[in-house]
Amino acid sequence: MLELDELWSFVLKKTNQAWIWIALCRKTRQVVAYAVGDRSEQTCRCLWEAIPAAYRAGHCYTDFWKAYQAVIPEEQHTAVGKETGETVHMERWNNTLRQQLARFVRKTLSFSKSSLMHTACLNLFLHRYNRDRTIMLM
Repeated sequence: MLELDELWSFVLKKTNQAWIWIALCRKTRQVVAYAVGDRSEQTCRCLWEAIPAAYRAGHCYTDFWKAYQAVIPEEQHTAVGKETGETVHMERWNNTLRQQLARFVRKTLSFSKSSLMHTACLNLFLHRYNRDRTIMLM
């Protein structure tokens, strides 16, 4: 089972939005795929295609954002509100990212000056995060 969500960030100035789309495995709490782009169906499709086939065959929990309904097959998708607790791991992950990397905080003096560095910092964080989760599972 996967939990999917999108997280707002920006590069250089707040009008230059960079949405981070994440697919989190509910069992291992590892990030299995991500995409960076706008908040469109196209970026959602990029996330869906980045998810490994074994995970893509499972069930997905998301919020009610319309792009998910357009991309994820209906029989595999459940849109839920935060009050259900079905996306609690994803929301916790969003908080972890914002606490660990100042450039992803909404109101901050720290920000990425280029998309390349924004993505590079995210990649490094994801690598360390998933590695630490693997060690914890052993």
